[in-house]
Amino acid sequence: MATATKTQTRRSASLTGGTAGAPAGAKRALNGAGGKAATRPAAKTARGKTNGASGSHEVLDGAAIEAALSNGPAALEAVEPAANALGDLEFEVQRPDYWDKACADLVKRDRILKKLIPKFGPVHLLSRDDPFVTLARSVVGQQISTAAAQALWQRVEAACPKLVPQQFLKLGHEKLAACGLSKRKTEYILDLAQHFVSGALHVGKWTSMDDEDVIAELTAIRGIGRWTAEMFLIFNLARPNVLPLDDLGLIRAISVNYFSGEPVTRSEAREVAANWEPWRTVATWYMWRSLEPS
Repeated sequence: MATATKTQTRRSASLTGGTAGAPAGAKRALNGAGGKAATRPAAKTARGKTNGASGSHEVLDGAAIEAALSNGPAALEAVEPAANALGDLEFEVQRPDYWDKACADLVKRDRILKKLIPKFGPVHLLSRDDPFVTLARSVVGQQISTAAAQALWQRVEAACPKLVPQQFLKLGHEKLAACGLSKRKTEYILDLAQHFVSGALHVGKWTSMDDEDVIAELTAIRGIGRWTAEMFLIFNLARPNVLPLDDLGLIRAISVNYFSGEPVTRSEAREVAANWEPWRTVATWYMWRSLEPS
């Protein structure tokens, strides 16, 4: 995996979200090369200054991962901006070292991205949690609102303050359920913890493993599907070439930007995105941004 330049930032964040995508439809000619992204996983974004650089940069933090993974590709129609309870905390910002090169390349190739990338400017991808915590939070937040997920996670954290898989296993089904988790979510989290403890997951090798190999390991865990695994690749592992075709927001953005709002099929979306390789993650991020209200 590509390395990242690290800086520190202090900021107060806001919560923003996107809209669900359109259903698939008939095949049409493309309006241009390239494509756009999807149901914006209710991602937290933040404006803040980074040390050693002037101006502000967009930050996607670990909470973006949690909200995205929790709610699935079509779970939210819209999310109103809300104050970030994290307040003025310090986080480590990771700017993938491939990002600037990817943007420069995509601007040359794609007439739509040529407009979008300058419009939305630079980005930082921020991963706040370790893999287990990120995935556990995704399970806790499935099919509930972001606010409800946060409240539920706070109860889990109070019962299991170390937030390590061994502690979750020791806590057990009954005490986890007492935090307000459903029977199914309790089983999912314990299965996740068992996978981490047993060594079934090659967590230490994920940074060097192929995307599909990481996805295969993650989707073997109950409660984690391909879309969740792809969001994990994007936001936690910062992989440069992920195309989440199950993300309805991505499909909708491609429809809006390349097909004049007409519905598109997965094969059409894949054809658009072929022009983005090997930077499909970067193009997808700007696709999500294109759906935000002006």
